[in-house]
Amino acid sequence: MQPFFEKSAAADIEACRAHLKTGSRSFYAASFLLPRRVRAPASALYAFCRLADDAVDIDCTSGAIERLQQRLDRVYSGMPESHPADRAMMHVVEHFAIPKHVPEALIEGLAWDSAGRSYETLDDLHAYAARVAGTVGVMMALVMGVREPNALARAVDLGIAMQLTNIARDVGEDARLGRVYLPREWLLDAGIEPDAWLAAPQFTPKLAEVVKRLLDVADGLYTRAEIGIAELPKGCRPGILAARLLYAEIGQEVRRNGFDSVSQRAVVPSTRKMRKLTGVLGSVRPPAPAEPFLCLEPARFLLCGIRETDLAMTTLSLRWWDFRAQAIWVLDLFERLEHRNNAAIPTSAARMTA
Repeated sequence: MQPFFEKSAAADIEACRAHLKTGSRSFYAASFLLPRRVRAPASALYAFCRLADDAVDIDCTSGAIERLQQRLDRVYSGMPESHPADRAMMHVVEHFAIPKHVPEALIEGLAWDSAGRSYETLDDLHAYAARVAGTVGVMMALVMGVREPNALARAVDLGIAMQLTNIARDVGEDARLGRVYLPREWLLDAGIEPDAWLAAPQFTPKLAEVVKRLLDVADGLYTRAEIGIAELPKGCRPGILAARLLYAEIGQEVRRNGFDSVSQRAVVPSTRKMRKLTGVLGSVRPPAPAEPFLCLEPARFLLCGIRETDLAMTTLSLRWWDFRAQAIWVLDLFERLEHRNNAAIPTSAARMTA
């Protein structure tokens, strides 16, 4: 039986998918291999995220952020604006009981980027990554029918790990846009004055130490995330595990480049990606630890108000080869958010390099 939200939002979801067909071809193509119960809400969620980051791309001012918040307020009040993505998002957040503070945190992360915020400590960086990426992990897990706290915490870990990998890979690219996401405290520990380095960015062995340190943190979170994959519905595990392995491989490519992500950008060859995807079939259920890991402190707020009783866990049945499609749409969504990070440069001093 078709879920209520699909019936009531069918036209809006089709409009979202028509938009994605031209604006995000890899997600659109891959989504056909997802079961309908995931495909439709994932498309609505994706379309709303696209709406948010596109809006900030066009106008990276506080006014644009306020406008996004207003639209979200109307979504949660049951009176969305006359836009298919807004109306479809309303049905998704109602059907899957997605607490408002989760997409609100995503908008807050966009605001931090627009303001050109830098991050003093690793905890500060975790707080940022929780907003721009951990939120996506939580919402995708909820759409899959997952509400168990430990599994949701591991979804947050995966999103944060992906964002840290982005940062490690794009040190030079971000610097040329007038931004440095590496913890300033770590740079100072390595003998690098952040503002002076940003004025004339170059790769040095000291910088390599900082990049390695960040990738080590990301690797630890990828390991934790694998544990949570075992808590996903069986049909969702291979695709999310594939996405985790492919994204972690970006970090491995940075390592192969001697941690130099200033003069070059790590790109994982397609042949290696395919080997990773093939190998994932034999490891779709990682062992659980003796004790569950807590959610990272800066991200713990994301899990507040999510009750397991609000929605029964959904059992998904996917063909074994469908994991490739899941991996593609997960990667595509995070790549899109990463693109927005690079584009959202405020109108102040950082704007000169935009």
